[in-house]
Amino acid sequence: MSDPKKTSLHAQHADLGASFTDFGGWDMPLKYGSELAEHNAVRATAGLFDLSHMGEVWVEGPDAATYLNTALAGNMAVMKVGKAKYSVICNEAGGIIDDLITYRRGEEKFLVVPNAGNAPVVAAALAERAKGFDVVVTDASAETSLVAVQGPNAVAILHELVDEAAKSVVSDMSYYAADEVTVAGIDVLLARTGYTGEDGFELYVPNAQAAELWDALMAAGTDHGLIPAGLACRDSLRLEAGMPLYGNELSLEGNPFEANLGPIVSFKKEEDFVGRKALEAIKAEGAKKVLVGLKGLGRRAGRGGYPVSVDGVQVGAVTSGQPSPTLGYPVALAYVAPEFAEVGTKVDVDLRGKPEAFEVVTLPFYTRAK
Repeated sequence: MSDPKKTSLHAQHADLGASFTDFGGWDMPLKYGSELAEHNAVRATAGLFDLSHMGEVWVEGPDAATYLNTALAGNMAVMKVGKAKYSVICNEAGGIIDDLITYRRGEEKFLVVPNAGNAPVVAAALAERAKGFDVVVTDASAETSLVAVQGPNAVAILHELVDEAAKSVVSDMSYYAADEVTVAGIDVLLARTGYTGEDGFELYVPNAQAAELWDALMAAGTDHGLIPAGLACRDSLRLEAGMPLYGNELSLEGNPFEANLGPIVSFKKEEDFVGRKALEAIKAEGAKKVLVGLKGLGRRAGRGGYPVSVDGVQVGAVTSGQPSPTLGYPVALAYVAPEFAEVGTKVDVDLRGKPEAFEVVTLPFYTRAK
């Protein structure tokens, strides 16, 4: 088995004392000290993440919008330039190859961002599906770095590093939008999407300038409570925000309707996108299981794979779970049979042979104050 890949910022993480873990074939920082402190910093001040393991695939050409409407389940053609859209790429059976974000950078230019472990598969699928269309698909993942500033102080930190004219671009940028901005003298694609439940920005930059950008952000964030943050707190943050993780909530064996992603599947568009017929049938038949949020009524947390039962009969399983640092009680995402998905339903999670009481609650668990 080959050694995990390293991002352009690996030396920075090592200097900061990071603990590393293999994630999607990459040697990524798990935490730098206390994952709880990193989680709380993102909620209260700001955290700086290295997300350079994510993929970046450019789609350009006269047929770009039509092509993406056949390749992805969402409707990319209706997206305005400067905006972003969350979608899924499915196989013919309606299984989820990946969930991803697509940015429209021009009438004929899009950036598709898949998850780390799936990036090569998605890039290959996009290239295959481009046959017959007047488009060029370019996998720029290996040349591109990505860092994210997440937390209430994200705007203030970026304001330290942009000129006066760009300050309004930063502060006025809407959610799920992007623009070219010069940060610390470096030209970046600045986006405002996020995976933590907090305000924040993602900065796409060529590998050669990643370290300079990271160091500038760290320095600018000193007076704003910014600390480096690893994958451990990213997972606890996204769980509190009720956001799915590929490999946990999403997979080839699942489909968008089970995962509450039905609204992002467009049957209104004309294009016969990959998986359309299967997904139309799944929608008509109804999902066999539903993703729900579970709030622990005790102190012990459920973990991925733990059975969920009602009156001693298994009705589902946990996909992600842990104690919520922000809320002070255990939270979990789980797939359960539809008849047990109603908010308020009491269930038990089998914690290694001992049932623990949980309750189905409305997602997300945590919503930031506006």
